[in-house]
Amino acid sequence: MTVTDSPPAAAPVPPPRQSPFGRALAAVRNTWRGLTSMRTALVLLFLLALAAIPGALLPQRNLNEQKVAEYIADRPTLGPWMDRFELFDVFSSFWFTAVYVLLFISLVGCILPRTVEHARALRTPPVRAPRNLGRLPHHWSGTDEREPEQVLATAEAGLSGWRVRRRDGERPGELTLSAEKGYTRELGNLVFHLALVGLLVAIAVGKLFGYEGTVIVIADDGPGFCSTSPAAFDSFRAGNVNDGTGMTPLCVRVKDFRADYLDTGQAEMFTSNISYQAGADLATGTWRDTTLRVNHPLRVAGDRVYLQGHGYAPTFTVRFPNGETRTETIQWRPDDARTFLSSGVLRIDPPGGLFADEEERRRNQIAIEGLFAPTALLHGALLTSSFPRMDDPAVAVDIYRGDTGLDTGRPQNLFALDQELVRQGRLTKEARVNLRPGESTQLANGTTVTFDGAKEFVNIQVSHDPAQQWVLISAVTMMAGLLVSLLVKRRRVWVRVYPAAGAPGTVDQRRTVVEMGGLARTDQAGWGSEFDRLRTRLIEPSTGEQ
Repeated sequence: MTVTDSPPAAAPVPPPRQSPFGRALAAVRNTWRGLTSMRTALVLLFLLALAAIPGALLPQRNLNEQKVAEYIADRPTLGPWMDRFELFDVFSSFWFTAVYVLLFISLVGCILPRTVEHARALRTPPVRAPRNLGRLPHHWSGTDEREPEQVLATAEAGLSGWRVRRRDGERPGELTLSAEKGYTRELGNLVFHLALVGLLVAIAVGKLFGYEGTVIVIADDGPGFCSTSPAAFDSFRAGNVNDGTGMTPLCVRVKDFRADYLDTGQAEMFTSNISYQAGADLATGTWRDTTLRVNHPLRVAGDRVYLQGHGYAPTFTVRFPNGETRTETIQWRPDDARTFLSSGVLRIDPPGGLFADEEERRRNQIAIEGLFAPTALLHGALLTSSFPRMDDPAVAVDIYRGDTGLDTGRPQNLFALDQELVRQGRLTKEARVNLRPGESTQLANGTTVTFDGAKEFVNIQVSHDPAQQWVLISAVTMMAGLLVSLLVKRRRVWVRVYPAAGAPGTVDQRRTVVEMGGLARTDQAGWGSEFDRLRTRLIEPSTGEQ
């Protein structure tokens, strides 16, 4: 036995090492390809919808800061953590913005290559007829007594609206016809995605350059407000590049307010008659009348004026010992959305000259704090409300005399007294009473407090969005593009004609073999019947089989 040593195997050649710059470039390229894939765009679109859910379920600070504060106060452990993650400012949060920007980049990266590819496809002629049309999903073959040229001319004439290309075949005398239709399907798809990008851009522009302010107005045809400065609003939110200057001048006066309720107390409709001035009306002093309803805003001068909410503003008259009076009407906060039992406070400063010095004047300021019931229901001395409409108003109030903090320069809670002033003895409770309209109570120093009744107030929101019309245009364009991409089918048809075979080595000039094949790139129900209708219209066979 002879053993032969085989030559040693060649050692594998290691791949060339890539430079750090090359690895970084490859990582960036792969990341970009992954980000701009359609799958990533769909995932980001799903994440954007998912990220918007907390904004719909949780109170948002830009809509109602008071509810956010109450939500956090009721959850002392979880609430602050939710606030840290910006769950009460969802649509301006860093994580929502990150998903928004990534979706925008992904869509742009997806659409641009597809647009270029579609433009090339529009310039590309229909593909050649397959060698074997019988292998297509839809096929027909037969014979015709006309010449091949006549058969093909008839078929070409019947393909109006199709992109058609005639070519010579491989056999002697063979002619082929390639036709394609449905390019608008891809065009509709591109229009849909382009409109989606436009929608994202329009929303972003509105957030950057828009503003939104809310103000409470007593519904008594009073002076109203003018949206010329953020100071005119109770709360104001400007866009990221808007400092609150250059606002659209708009003045609004609220004449009245009416709420329609079901027997259960559920609100059915809110209606408010208002007067407004905008544009040239401001110079001429012309007031125009209109009606606001829920989800039916006033659109004027590029702004939208919404009726957001309502409540009650009790009116009190304080008669001081010297006979001078002070009457104040101020909104109280609805604490019960079902019955509109409201709470609040009213601070009244005595008239000048009534007391010897400022210190004595401050010690005789009046504060009225308590509850207002639009339809009073008493359980002994305990006041509650049985219905949200103002059928039988009443108040249960504590009346204080002393330093209310009006002269401290510090901001005051609109709906509650500073209890520190009470604890320090600077504010002393003088009376606790239940009052109906017209009823009064007298304090120890001769001051009389009268409950005069209540008025409705409305919460008006003024929104300015310079891109709102583009949001509508983009949304409508999206729907149109989506319908086109769903309804239009991309399909191809080929017709091949050539002289029939006669005796061996010859052709039969009296008969023409006709083959027709069809292919839908997105085969849907109904394409087979359309193929049959095309065959009947394009070809008049003498014999044949399908």
